[in-house]
Amino acid sequence: MRLAELSERSGVSTATIKYYLREGLLQPGRRVSATQAEYDDTHVRRLRLVRALIQLGKVPVATAREVIAAAEDESLDHHLRLGAATWALPAGPEADGDDPEVAAAGRTVTALLEHVGWRHDQELGELSPAYRTLVAAVAALRRLGYPCGVAHLLPYARLAAQLAVTDLDLIQEQPTEAGQIEAAVALTVLYEPVLLSLRRLAHSEESARRFMDTDGA
Repeated sequence: MRLAELSERSGVSTATIKYYLREGLLQPGRRVSATQAEYDDTHVRRLRLVRALIQLGKVPVATAREVIAAAEDESLDHHLRLGAATWALPAGPEADGDDPEVAAAGRTVTALLEHVGWRHDQELGELSPAYRTLVAAVAALRRLGYPCGVAHLLPYARLAAQLAVTDLDLIQEQPTEAGQIEAAVALTVLYEPVLLSLRRLAHSEESARRFMDTDGA
């Protein structure tokens, strides 16, 4: 296909495609003349991944370039390629190293991961953006005096484990590894607001069940 058709099929403007080409985010097409090139379905898939990273994930161009290189590095196993894509996504705030609660929070998180048997995440530890964000959140809870021990966090971890199975099942519905990497990025970004919204709706429903005066109306 020519550039105009690639734009139409991908939903990305020709100007943006040219920008992605210049930045090395999209591989060049096959030259058919000095001024024209042909593109194929691999370019459509790459554009979907780039859009998932930059437009949905708000990943900087330089980081997106590194992610794409890792995601397409066939010397890495599929787990590492998926991880390279999702780790690049913006995470929550990280803990201040001078905060005295951080060390205690780190011990709590490590104990939680050990309790649920997440050995891979234990090994990664502070290398993982999600681990660092969780430590920061637990440190904030400790600082403000809210319950955040292993027993309090365990129900959330167990629910997260169930959700992970659902998420990976969705990702594996994509027939190619490239499609699965794109889906991992897009679904991570798009489903996190879904999870937050459902949690708040569930809170409202449970609050009504417990506290609403059903005899007053």
